[in-house]
Amino acid sequence: MSGLDSRGRPNGAHPIQINPEQLLDDGYVILRNVVPPERLNELRASFETLVDRQQANWARDRDDPGCFAYVAKQPRLAFQTVIDAATANTVEFCLHENTLGVSRQALGTRDVGLKQMILLCNPETPYGPDLWHRDVSHGPTNNAPLAGLQADMLSNGPGSVQWNIPLYDDDVLWVVPGSHRRLNTPRENQELLNDPRAKLSNCTQVSLKAGDGVMYINTILHWPSNYSTRLRRIIHLRYTSFGGQLFPYGSRFLWEPDFVRHLSPEGQAVFHRFLELAQLEDDRIEAFYRALLDQDPEAFRQALALLHPGDTGRLVCVVLLSKLARRMGALKRPEVANLPERERASAVGEQTFSIRNLESLARRFTGSETKLLGQRFAPLDARLQLETEHFVPSLASKPTRYAQEHMPDRFDLDDFIASWSNAA
Repeated sequence: MSGLDSRGRPNGAHPIQINPEQLLDDGYVILRNVVPPERLNELRASFETLVDRQQANWARDRDDPGCFAYVAKQPRLAFQTVIDAATANTVEFCLHENTLGVSRQALGTRDVGLKQMILLCNPETPYGPDLWHRDVSHGPTNNAPLAGLQADMLSNGPGSVQWNIPLYDDDVLWVVPGSHRRLNTPRENQELLNDPRAKLSNCTQVSLKAGDGVMYINTILHWPSNYSTRLRRIIHLRYTSFGGQLFPYGSRFLWEPDFVRHLSPEGQAVFHRFLELAQLEDDRIEAFYRALLDQDPEAFRQALALLHPGDTGRLVCVVLLSKLARRMGALKRPEVANLPERERASAVGEQTFSIRNLESLARRFTGSETKLLGQRFAPLDARLQLETEHFVPSLASKPTRYAQEHMPDRFDLDDFIASWSNAA
């Protein structure tokens, strides 16, 4: 049984209540008994069944260059890909009031979608500590500068939240409280340059008992401190807002909807609602791009206000949509369009699970239209580049000319609109 009512809530549940201001202040909140104690063994058993299925798939595909599981420092199971009706409780837990419901509280809207569902597992060989990082990648195909994303969040609230929910006691994660609100300090940068895999002087360990959870804003500086062979099963989730005051960064859904047929009718209805919200957002993105193509300032501002209702931070939304347009344009190039799906995704900075979302949006535009969008965005793209390459620890793996921290100086929405005539 799913235990969900007609609105996707668990029958008879007493939902966890959170203080959204604490999340915004600290960047994370620890919640106890996110997995109700009476459901812990049930979920452990179902997830272990899924791990066994996935390991069989990995063993079959071991010689496939795209199969990294046996050498991964943190094997990741997209568990929705191997469920059946008997193990659908793993996915339906992601719709629980303690997960989806709490995420709605944090994001301040019922219009929240489930972006990602994976199970983090221990490796076969110990790897030790990983790198300190923030879960925002930068460069010409991805995000806006970090300070812009942070200012947007502080003005308009978070656009997404991320979760770690261990099925066994876990203390691997460390965070720097409050770092989601600011750039790295000079001391942090020096420590990261000295050793990006060592404990920072101002960090805090996140110690969780089985069934507890940590919900966090993923611009926070965080560290997986030890990938050992100790049994590790972490339900890792990300929820994204469709009804907040800003336009969330990052790919939308890292899943394909085929698995939904295994869920209860109530669970299916919740996922169908996620897809409806995504379709509405695509319609609004198309309207935004059409206004830009037509060089219609009034329609452009109206479309932008629907995507980013908050008055402050709208240029950040424009930057994110410029990156999205770049990826759509890359898909139209013959040398990319003819690649296998996995290589196509890699070529445009997407994951295999998200490339179909991008392709669906790209089909709304011709190649000449995506090329023209690139021309419209060119002045903004130029302002996002620095004169020389630079490197910021925790944000990039190599130096880049694209600004990783700061938005363009003395360049606002009016300046972008005025630039169209020079980019035609």
